[in-house]
Amino acid sequence: MRKMALDVGDARIGIAFSDPMGIIAGSGETYKVTKDRKKDFLYLADYAKRKECDTIVIGLPLNMDGTEGDRVVKTRSFADELARFTDLTIVFQDERWSTVSAEKMLIESGVRREKRKDVVDLVAAKIILQSYLDRINK
Repeated sequence: MRKMALDVGDARIGIAFSDPMGIIAGSGETYKVTKDRKKDFLYLADYAKRKECDTIVIGLPLNMDGTEGDRVVKTRSFADELARFTDLTIVFQDERWSTVSAEKMLIESGVRREKRKDVVDLVAAKIILQSYLDRINK
């Protein structure tokens, strides 16, 4: 079954999906967070169900030394809240370099600054998912 990955931010959530075999990360979308948290969680849970996912992988923004800071606390809280809306397995994947790598890839690809803001979270979600898939498929 497919895996869904989330790069969770305050304003946007990057969403990526694996292929049905769980080998390659592909695109999803960049979801703009609303003021209605319940609506956001229902959307994400429904999206995962429609894509026939069995796992939701959430990027865990550890500090560079591996410790957990305020952002990790927010991300774990987000995951706990999402779990109330789905029965899918939720796991975490270290995402320390995902956004930096995504930004670098987009710059090297010639994506303009205005457009990068709209897709960096999606690309970061793909990187998070591919890291997870590589780890579990070893």
